[in-house]
Amino acid sequence: MTAILKVTIDGWENGRKIPGKFAFGIPASEGHVALSDNKNPSVSWSGAPSSTKSFVLICHDSDVPSSGEDVNQEDRLIPADLPRVDFFHWVLVDIPATQFNIAEGEDSDGITPKGKAPGSMPYGIRGINNYTDWFAGDPDMSGNYGGYDGPCPPWNDSIVHHYHITVYALDVETLGLSGVFGGPDALTAMEGHILAKGSRVGTYSLNPDIPA
Repeated sequence: MTAILKVTIDGWENGRKIPGKFAFGIPASEGHVALSDNKNPSVSWSGAPSSTKSFVLICHDSDVPSSGEDVNQEDRLIPADLPRVDFFHWVLVDIPATQFNIAEGEDSDGITPKGKAPGSMPYGIRGINNYTDWFAGDPDMSGNYGGYDGPCPPWNDSIVHHYHITVYALDVETLGLSGVFGGPDALTAMEGHILAKGSRVGTYSLNPDIPA
């Protein structure tokens, strides 16, 4: 049976609205979206089993439209009943077993056009997030987006988006992942190695008619 980690987010109460400084995009005074501070929140965890050899941290949005046809279109809303898919915002693996916190702004402090580099950091190994796919066709922004990049849901979505930050305690020191890997790769590699996990959630919307 998987044990429960206690996960703490310093930036907002569990289940409540994510402050704009942790987002990629905020409501604009003119138009729809302005770029934001894009800081990663402070995440800490406790209660890991003594046999823990590493941690993994993943943040994903579970409410992303499965079709981009209606996204950010002036003349329509994205319907609430459209099937939704996961969008990974933060993938960090091989966090040392002696580390129990990622400080605010440690992995992201501002927007980096073309993305921050994935790979080894003092606090773990960065995977890529799904902004890699989102910006793939944009010559000014395309690249591999490593580490944390915050919320920027469609401004015409009819539902609030939920952002889940989950920390996993594992029985292996490394998942053996390197180069360009994402959330699904990390989840697959973790199978059979999870000793404990814990999650917190935040909400976010860029639609002024849909309170987060």
